[in-house]
Amino acid sequence: MSVGLGPGPASEIRFIRRCRVGVVGPSVDVTNVKGMSEHSERSVVVERTSSGHFVATNARGGSVSFGTSSDNGQDTGFTPVELLLAAIGGCTAVDVDVATGRHAEPARFSVTVRGDKVSDDLGNRMTNIEVAFTVAFQDGEEAERARAILPRAVKASHDRLCTVSRTVEIGTPVTTTVTDA
Repeated sequence: MSVGLGPGPASEIRFIRRCRVGVVGPSVDVTNVKGMSEHSERSVVVERTSSGHFVATNARGGSVSFGTSSDNGQDTGFTPVELLLAAIGGCTAVDVDVATGRHAEPARFSVTVRGDKVSDDLGNRMTNIEVAFTVAFQDGEEAERARAILPRAVKASHDRLCTVSRTVEIGTPVTTTVTDA
């Protein structure tokens, strides 16, 4: 993790976390996982809306559109890979915001996630994923507390709280099936 402090009254703190991607961890028997409740399942339904375009809908009715980029590069919608990066950034942003927001409202809160898409003997995948936090607070006692816990909050999110990045880093088998319509 690298840390930088910016000058000025609303100090800006920037953290960069590097994630290991593609490392497959040991198989886990989820029937006995500590802390797993009967309501642990999460799901979305992805439906095709037109050629190369899809919408994912969650159980609460929320939806997000995505697809493949068009040949002419004019499509500004998200690709599945960009949604993965957004999920990593969004998950850890929520964790860190909850922890720091208890103390002070940030003047700026931004998370940038980048990585390299590669195609090799292992197939298509992302490598070198980096999560960079840029967070600024105004002056004051509460802001100082928020600044002080920011590094711990980022580390806790990365090391144990963010379900999305933990799943990517640890590696989780994905099972696919085909069902007749």
